[in-house]
Amino acid sequence: MDLSDLISSEGIIPALKANSKKQVLQELSKKAAAMTGLAQRDIFDTLLQRERLGSTATGNGIAIPHGMVPGLERVTVLFARLQKPVEFEAIDEKPVDLVFLLLAPERAGADHLNALSRISRLLSKANVAQKLRASNDRDTLYALLTEPIASHAA
Repeated sequence: MDLSDLISSEGIIPALKANSKKQVLQELSKKAAAMTGLAQRDIFDTLLQRERLGSTATGNGIAIPHGMVPGLERVTVLFARLQKPVEFEAIDEKPVDLVFLLLAPERAGADHLNALSRISRLLSKANVAQKLRASNDRDTLYALLTEPIASHAA
């Protein structure tokens, strides 16, 4: 599974304005609702429920809020580069400025986990987060996100 199968350039927000974790989740829910046709409130509630279990911030300024949404037909990924970092209750206590939203159908099972794994592998490569932070151009961000993993320097 490649990230290019899950994200479109429409799903990239190069400079999201938000002042809090809740606002980030609200804005991403709004964008996801517009892209999927699902109710913004259902998406937002799913994300909030997941965050109550523990923060989806993975450290190094990155968060991957995710959840299974009733009525969703396929795994959907959005990416947002925040204009300014926000507190996200990260393990390393650093604010977040790169956010991947991962939504999956209720019965996605392995597809949901594979998508999470794919995002994590991409971000584990040297300089990927740095390159994402350095660009506010949607096409450049999309190209960085959808490059085959092998082409990123290790």
